[in-house]
Amino acid sequence: MDSEQDSTGEEPTDLMESDTASIGDRLRNAREAKRLDVAHIAAETRIPQRHLESIEAGKFDALPSRTYAIGFAKTYARAVGMDPAEVAEAVREELADGHSRASALAGGMEPGDPAKLPSAGLAWFGAIAAIIFAVGLFFFYNTYFAAGTGPAPLIAEAEDSPAPEQVPAQAGATGDPATAASAAPTGGEVVFTATGEGAWVRFYEEGGERLFEGVMQEGDTYSVPADAQDPRLNTGRPNLLTITIGGKSVPPISEDMVPVADAPVSAAALLARTDDSANRASAN
Repeated sequence: MDSEQDSTGEEPTDLMESDTASIGDRLRNAREAKRLDVAHIAAETRIPQRHLESIEAGKFDALPSRTYAIGFAKTYARAVGMDPAEVAEAVREELADGHSRASALAGGMEPGDPAKLPSAGLAWFGAIAAIIFAVGLFFFYNTYFAAGTGPAPLIAEAEDSPAPEQVPAQAGATGDPATAASAAPTGGEVVFTATGEGAWVRFYEEGGERLFEGVMQEGDTYSVPADAQDPRLNTGRPNLLTITIGGKSVPPISEDMVPVADAPVSAAALLARTDDSANRASAN
């Protein structure tokens, strides 16, 4: 029975982790299971990498506030395929436990003990400081995260979608077999071109050498080495990457802003995927 459980995937590990591991450990394990770096998650979710590292380390007090801790954790959970509601509840529990421990170490204030109650002046000072902090936090959020770039669902923006003329699968829609055959690539150099800013990519050989990793800005190109052994791609924004093989366009890895991992990008793999898409389209 143990061998059957081991062959089915990671479920036994997840069950054990739910009882023993912190939520930061569980998020990190989920990320590593998808073979993603923290930088990948940061580029995908637009959450600063230092905040993601604090979440994985369980240092929620290093985040701007309790709201940010819960919101960032939920967004992180979506990116690695975990339940956002479950993760949010776990973060709340850890925050509550941390607050209880801090209160116990500090001795706390016993209700009804006048010697330990703050004076009226100190209370007013605290209230004013809280208001100033809230206003500063509001401007910090609007300035640092811009419009809608804080904890947000992974939904593709309209301007990120490739223009219709960039989708070569439509080139053969005229029904002319000769035209479609002449336009279809048969092999050659594989080149990726960024059509927007902030497309984080990682090209590597399956089980081997890392070929390239970084953020491709609009107009940047990367040529997959012809001698690469089973080259693969990880990225959070495949919809911002156009592909050519031997100078001829092929469909992108995805037309939506969804994370992809371990995607084959050799000429043979991309051409096979293009043929499958054409066969499905003709069948419909």
